[in-house]
Amino acid sequence: MNQDKKWYHSKGWALMPLAVFFLLYVLTFIFTGDLYQMPVSVAFMTASMVAVLYSKGGKLANRITQFCRGAANETIMLMVVIFILAGAFAGTAKAMGAVDATVNMLLYLLPEQSILASVFIAACFISMSMGTSTGTIAALAPIAVGVSSQAGLDLPMMLGVVVGGAMFGDNLSFISDTTIVATRTQGCQMQDKFKVNIRIVFPVVILVLLLYIYQGLELTGGASVSAEQVEWVKVLPYLAVLITALVGVNVMVVLALGIILSGVIGLITGGFGVWDWTAAMSQGIVVDMGELIIVSLMAGGMFELIRFNGGVDWLIGKMTRNIRSKRSAEFSIAGLISLTNLCTANNTIALIISGPIAKNISDKFDLDNRKIASLLDTFSCFVQGLIPYGAQLLIAAGLANVSPMQIVPYLYYPLLIGLAAIASIIFRYPRKYTG
Repeated sequence: MNQDKKWYHSKGWALMPLAVFFLLYVLTFIFTGDLYQMPVSVAFMTASMVAVLYSKGGKLANRITQFCRGAANETIMLMVVIFILAGAFAGTAKAMGAVDATVNMLLYLLPEQSILASVFIAACFISMSMGTSTGTIAALAPIAVGVSSQAGLDLPMMLGVVVGGAMFGDNLSFISDTTIVATRTQGCQMQDKFKVNIRIVFPVVILVLLLYIYQGLELTGGASVSAEQVEWVKVLPYLAVLITALVGVNVMVVLALGIILSGVIGLITGGFGVWDWTAAMSQGIVVDMGELIIVSLMAGGMFELIRFNGGVDWLIGKMTRNIRSKRSAEFSIAGLISLTNLCTANNTIALIISGPIAKNISDKFDLDNRKIASLLDTFSCFVQGLIPYGAQLLIAAGLANVSPMQIVPYLYYPLLIGLAAIASIIFRYPRKYTG
């Protein structure tokens, strides 16, 4: 009884909604063996209801108002708008044929003698352009199967190449939901986060490329990769989005440009009609981004109630009581996002949960928000790219009819970016962004 009172007065009780959220996934895994049997929107809805019921604040109407205030805060609403535009662009580009055109272009242009490196570069570029690792894997996994058969390469190894390249864009793309959440929760610009992030992972990219070039030359014996006729004009929307984002144009302007350019090219080339264009945008917004938008709103409301009741301050106090340096603070954030990702098997959801807490820790220890956004995104992709029960490996394994565990030993890139992120904390790199 005394312990219960101590728990209540310590304000740790305010974290009850998060405990319920994780408990739902634990029970789902125990009874079904499949975390994806529990829809994340249902888990957040349940946790949000618990947050409202357990919150202080008087009457139920007042608690609901507080929840709505959190859901409608500026950061959450800006994320929602970006998700809507990103979904509309991705849906339009896919319907117009930009994905297939980009795949064919890259396989056509890249050297035939370095098959592994070529597929890795293709996956990196496509994931940067599409902003989704799962979409990249869905597009390239069938090609990897064909290349494996034609060149006599180990299929799980080829799938590991695709997954690695897909996680590159998941971590760095300006329209990736992980990048959007990481930068919005930490209050920094996407291009600034990119500058820090690329410095951490670029050595890994070079190392992995050299490894794939060596392995490809050793294993393929000059086998060729065939590609269909390349439709060059359909690649322009992805190139335009990538270039304008890199030069610092506002992300909403970038995405609007991508939507318009994709639509115009689709109409001119006969890829779709006007109403097909609107349907493609709706598909991208509602189907691809709908659940993420709903989850973002509920998470915003839930965390506002947790904050209002002192739960965030209590958790930060517990996590940081033994921290004596910026390095230790960064490691605590890395551990937080990694553990959350292991529990949810979804790096975007892990970022939505961990981002606000990481921001408080960052402010308390005067850390650089650009570095913290990069660490959050990189560690989430490191974990997500390796767990065999994550969507990325499940999709790759399902399309190729292999076990996810067979792919894990070949996931060089996700593993190495995790090690690079750890090294960046230990050696306080990049120096310019050490706070």
